[in-house]
Amino acid sequence: MTGANKGIGYEIARQLGSRGATVIVGSRDIGRGEEAANKLRLSQIDARTIQLDVSDQKTIDSAAKQIEGEFGKLDILVNNAGIASDNDRLPPSQVDIETLRHTYETNVFGVFAVTKALLPLLKKSEAGRIVNLSSGLGSLTQNSDPNYEFANSKLLAYNSSKTAVNAITVLLAAELKDTPIKINAADPGFTATDINQYQGYRTVEQGAIPTGGYAYAAVKLATLPNDGSSGGFFDENGVVPW
Repeated sequence: MTGANKGIGYEIARQLGSRGATVIVGSRDIGRGEEAANKLRLSQIDARTIQLDVSDQKTIDSAAKQIEGEFGKLDILVNNAGIASDNDRLPPSQVDIETLRHTYETNVFGVFAVTKALLPLLKKSEAGRIVNLSSGLGSLTQNSDPNYEFANSKLLAYNSSKTAVNAITVLLAAELKDTPIKINAADPGFTATDINQYQGYRTVEQGAIPTGGYAYAAVKLATLPNDGSSGGFFDENGVVPW
């Protein structure tokens, strides 16, 4: 689990841990990661800590080796780490190229780098699951709909980075279709996290497991049965349009 020391990442870790999973809290700051793991342990969850900065290949490679040495395989990967920039709140044509690069480094390249490094361990699992945290803002269909709830949120770097995450999800699902691995993208909804200055109207608990609809959020997708979907994009109401 990347970015698991706070927000929705922590809540996904808590929900999975409460279902019996051994949780590996990936965090750029090992101290904050250990604090989160300690909180999880207070709830009788088997939580471990690993230093993982998705924009630093050395920490990614080190994390993969550590997981392989301790567990020999990986059952679930949740690519949760993500960023948004205040500099992205300008009209798209005015966004600085460095804002785009910085956002993609974490939200896109980080997702691919972590997945690529850990895929050999997921292939050793009997039922590997990959969940990529996306956003409804990454939907091209919704972005082009003037009646979309967030039609005014035209964040060039963030929105397009999530569109790219969706593309990665689809392409990897096609590659892995003959394996037991399922990979999907999850939209947790407008959840209150530090990315949006806690303005979201959903709690992190709801973002992890929605209370209505088909409950297709991160935890649900991380625990899909063998006949579950792969290569899809889901929120609490089911399929999200690309």
